[in-house]
Amino acid sequence: MSAVAPAEATLVACAGLTVEHGSGDARVLALSDVWLAIGAGESLAVRGPSGSGKTTLLHAIGGLVAPTAGEVTWRGRRLGVLEDTAREGERRRVAIVFQGANLLPHLSAYENVAFALAARGAKGSDSPDPAGLLALVGLGGKLDSLPSELSGGESQRVAIARALAQAPELLLCDEPTGHLDADTGARVLDLIDVLQAEFGFAQVTATHDADVAARAARAVGLADGRVSGEERFS
Repeated sequence: MSAVAPAEATLVACAGLTVEHGSGDARVLALSDVWLAIGAGESLAVRGPSGSGKTTLLHAIGGLVAPTAGEVTWRGRRLGVLEDTAREGERRRVAIVFQGANLLPHLSAYENVAFALAARGAKGSDSPDPAGLLALVGLGGKLDSLPSELSGGESQRVAIARALAQAPELLLCDEPTGHLDADTGARVLDLIDVLQAEFGFAQVTATHDADVAARAARAVGLADGRVSGEERFS
């Protein structure tokens, strides 16, 4: 089944994407013949139960997992054949927010964001201020706080600020509210939506939650590693 982006220019596309893990008796088919196109600036949800292949799909789109068959293209360029430096450069335009914040525990909120900026190689006028990014997500007063001193929602906000430090064209969110209560999760999702409207990045959110999926303009279903359907919400 082909799931194609609407009128926006295609940012990233999967064509016959297949990903296998392991070999022999331990072989697991994580994705099978996935066709999917994501438009620049689009909001897309990938919905399915645990084990359906959602995380593998996000990792393949982000260039973290190599296809076993098929391909992923970024603005029409096949990721699998790019030079290493070019592929890394393309991947830096993709940021991932995981289910857990995955902050470096020995670094403050400010230092976690600054570390992401350094990893991106942003310098001088090209480098946003970590304090400014944290202020954007409502944590201007938590610059010196360690992850252990932050609530779950605050930690996830730092993770979002860290993602913004990568100046993404595409933000991949893997069950970003999975460890949060309903109210805190809703506030985190509201924040991501506001930032998407401000910065114009595309957003792909993997979720098992129908209510979270319905916040996107479009949702595709995954079942046993295959696209099982598509819904449009706006």
